[in-house]
Amino acid sequence: MDGFSDLRFFALLMKEGSLAAAAQQMGITPPAVSRRLAQLEHRLGVRLLHRTTRRIHLTPEGETYLLDGARILGDLEALERTVAGARSSPRGLIKLAATLGFGRVHIAPALSAFARAYPEVEVQLHLTDRPVNLVEQGFDAAVRFGDLPDSRLTARRLMANQRLLCASPAYLAQAGAPTQPADLLAHQCIVIRESDETYGTWHLHQGQRQETVKVRGMLSTNDGGAATHWALAGHGVLMRSEWDVATHLAAGRLRRVLPAWALPAADVTLVYPTRSDLSAKTRALADFLAAWFSGDRKDFLARPAPRP
Repeated sequence: MDGFSDLRFFALLMKEGSLAAAAQQMGITPPAVSRRLAQLEHRLGVRLLHRTTRRIHLTPEGETYLLDGARILGDLEALERTVAGARSSPRGLIKLAATLGFGRVHIAPALSAFARAYPEVEVQLHLTDRPVNLVEQGFDAAVRFGDLPDSRLTARRLMANQRLLCASPAYLAQAGAPTQPADLLAHQCIVIRESDETYGTWHLHQGQRQETVKVRGMLSTNDGGAATHWALAGHGVLMRSEWDVATHLAAGRLRRVLPAWALPAADVTLVYPTRSDLSAKTRALADFLAAWFSGDRKDFLARPAPRP
């Protein structure tokens, strides 16, 4: 196998995420994929992947091979288009990750329209509330909230968003409204367990003043929709994104708590690996989603919220 063929094979393997999935995509058996990978590692003299029965993980050498290989393949494709005089147009498979709630309510409809606009682009949408590693898991892009921690990624803001504290009028009438962050310690708080990170730690700021509160409550979940349902039912104080609770606040079903205090930024962004030669399909998706969410902010927040 030549170097370009090996690069394409390895890129496909990481995009599919497992030997079995890659084998299915290539129309061969998983043992054949395993042998092909072993031959590649033998030729290079390094291990590219750590393999377990459930997952594959990139080694540092594998990450370099994947990232630089993608750039090389992109350069080759650009050269071939130039030589052949072909017009660069979006086509091929694009894998996008998004959170469960926002992805279901807003990204899925956007992709429905995108599919009609770009019929030669095959879209795979993966919804999860666990963090994804674009490089290791083979995603082309992901929709995220808040700051971008990885300098290897480029972020394009899709819409402004903020996190809010809120509770039902019934709960506030019974328990009283907090007047400062420390008051939350005496309240029932609905906790969302969205990742392996420490949950239930809320960071608030007011100008230069910073407050961190470790909240507690009788109800916790990994699903934002369930947490919103509990807040509407009067079970406690909830921290949630504006996009999710705006209609409930406008209707009076929920009320802001500690409105003078701000929470960490939660702008909605599309992130993708930083490259000088971004593929036509990823560029098309980024432009389309940016246009989709660039409508009037009031109109966006007025869209009906999903039923709890």
